[in-house]
Amino acid sequence: MRIDSLFARGEPLFSFEFFPPRDDEGADRLFATISALRELEPAFVSVTHGAGGSARDDRTVRFVKRIREETGLLPMAHLTCRDSTVDDLLDEIRQYQAVGIENVLAIRGDPPNGEGAFVARAGGLRFGSELVRLLHDKADLCVVAACSPEKHVESHSLEQDVAAAVQKVQAGASLLITQLFFDNRVYFDFLARARAAGVTVPIVPGIMPITNVDQVYRFTAKIGASIPAPLREALQTRVDDAAAVLQLGVAWATLQCSELLRGGAPGIHFITLNRSPATRAILTALRIARPWETRSF
Repeated sequence: MRIDSLFARGEPLFSFEFFPPRDDEGADRLFATISALRELEPAFVSVTHGAGGSARDDRTVRFVKRIREETGLLPMAHLTCRDSTVDDLLDEIRQYQAVGIENVLAIRGDPPNGEGAFVARAGGLRFGSELVRLLHDKADLCVVAACSPEKHVESHSLEQDVAAAVQKVQAGASLLITQLFFDNRVYFDFLARARAAGVTVPIVPGIMPITNVDQVYRFTAKIGASIPAPLREALQTRVDDAAAVLQLGVAWATLQCSELLRGGAPGIHFITLNRSPATRAILTALRIARPWETRSF
């Protein structure tokens, strides 16, 4: 089943993002997480390309195949330009098709740690839009793309981020998922700019429940996302209390998701970091409250 067809049903869709673990112990933990979240009936689940955005390997292929076969959930595989030639990418696309994967999230990929800019491999691709085009032209797949609702660290302006989203849709993306953010004005402002620029496909918010203070600081610095001052202050007062950080993270994300759904967001894509308690608590509360039934548009 293709993910883009699910959004025509009108109800908001919830989905989860995982990353492929490095070893068997990590795989066991991941499938325990998936088991705990499966009862929440996600519309689909995605698997990132290697652990921490690492170079191409076959872990993503193996895990999306295992998720589909062992859980019955609808998987989406990530595919990046990093460290790959066009021939490498075409080979990986064939691997996905061979195991029955119909949905792929096409992203450029981040530069390796310590490198300031992305450099395409010789014979490779430079931009996410080029990968979207390759997938659209060479494979019979639902192509999903990422977008930056705040100014990406490599962008010169917010307008450049909107232009990148437009290029991906024109290249064949039928759905956009945002980078994580913690201020809903960021999403709604980006949505308005994208719609004004002619983007009509669903734009799904990417939400990461905060579970660790140092971790969220690293992630936001890497992608250029901001943390609202009240949230940052609240995190700092709890920095030495892991349980309190988790409680704050769940509360903030629940309020954030409620407002997004009331404002018309087509769903929520949860960045789980391969953990279940926070996401499970948030989505359970949303399913009970059903804030989308009081949408403000």
